[in-house]
Amino acid sequence: MTARAAAVQMLDAVLGEGQLLSQIEAPLADLSPGDRARTQRLAAQVLRQIEQTDRVLKPFLRKAPPLTVLNVLRLGTVELASGEAAHGVVNEAVNLIRPHRKHGALSGLVNAVLRKVAALEAPFAKLPPQRLPYWLRKPLVDTYGREVVSAIEAVQAQPAPIDLTLRRAVPDLGGDTLPSGSLRMGPGTQVSALPGYGDGAWWVQDAAAALAAPLLGAKPGERVLDLCAAPGGKTLQLAATGADVTALDISEPRLARLRDNLARTGLTAQIVVADALHWQPDGAFDAILLDAPCSATGTIRRHPDLPFVKDGSELADLTALQAALVDRALTWLKPGGRLVYCTCSLLPDEGEAQLTAALARHPDLKVERPDLPGIEPGWITPEGGLRLRPDYWADRGGMDGFFMARLTRG
Repeated sequence: MTARAAAVQMLDAVLGEGQLLSQIEAPLADLSPGDRARTQRLAAQVLRQIEQTDRVLKPFLRKAPPLTVLNVLRLGTVELASGEAAHGVVNEAVNLIRPHRKHGALSGLVNAVLRKVAALEAPFAKLPPQRLPYWLRKPLVDTYGREVVSAIEAVQAQPAPIDLTLRRAVPDLGGDTLPSGSLRMGPGTQVSALPGYGDGAWWVQDAAAALAAPLLGAKPGERVLDLCAAPGGKTLQLAATGADVTALDISEPRLARLRDNLARTGLTAQIVVADALHWQPDGAFDAILLDAPCSATGTIRRHPDLPFVKDGSELADLTALQAALVDRALTWLKPGGRLVYCTCSLLPDEGEAQLTAALARHPDLKVERPDLPGIEPGWITPEGGLRLRPDYWADRGGMDGFFMARLTRG
């Protein structure tokens, strides 16, 4: 199977079956590491530009073709728009459809349509970035305004760079150092080939996500809980401080990457597979980092499949779970202990509103305003939380959307 064929299968699974890209394994199984990366890159870029591709294709289609054929056309259009050689793109697209049991007769259509697309000059140049779905765009416009949401959409239209959290300096690693200290590499960087990978000098972690652990401020010897820890970047940060770290998550498969990274870096943490709503620790903690389950609407620049798989129907259950986790985590804190609540969501219901509600439920809580390198004053909310958005550092490639707040108990 070629990378293009695998990418079309992944698009069919996302758009036809509602699967997340991260859950789709079969098309990737027999590919080389390079082809696997290319497959994921192609599928993700089509998902970032479906709105534009469909507008380009519409004049050349009398009716919508079957989904697989449409996805072949979308893939070809995206490749042509990115400057790939027309001859190779068109031939490969035809070869994808011709042997297809159901749709082979449409190979002529694919050939004709993509030749017309290839004749266009810069087909996406005058088209705006892909819009977020209504269920998400409306509350974001209500919260941030249309101009901000358009800026977020512009960032999400581009492949996301790769950020590294450094445990120590590595000569010849390259990249650009961000104001917060993360090191930013270009999109598509093969991280396993970079200096320092083998001896655990760094790990991949978005610059916004990397702020939660410093906000908690774990100290050597402190007893620290990373709650809902997978995939584990924050656990590594906490362990690197010399704290005694417990990493808890309900999903054993999602903890596999954390186990691998702990082995690679030589860091240590106690891993617990359990439901936080039922688990009971054997003692209180000095500090707890709660990265609560959420809509993940702040990570669309890295996960462009989310708008096509989610519809907002899960928000009520998620916000109830977030509040329950805050309340339960607070019972495990020592007097004077610290809790950082964070979500990778752009929705205030999962961030600012949760902070307001927690303060109302627990009058002894106090918010400590963030004081971290690289943080701009405008990112701090009136109550003292930290609101991060994809359009921040847009000229550098943006960042994931997060809300986080540090709370202490009296």
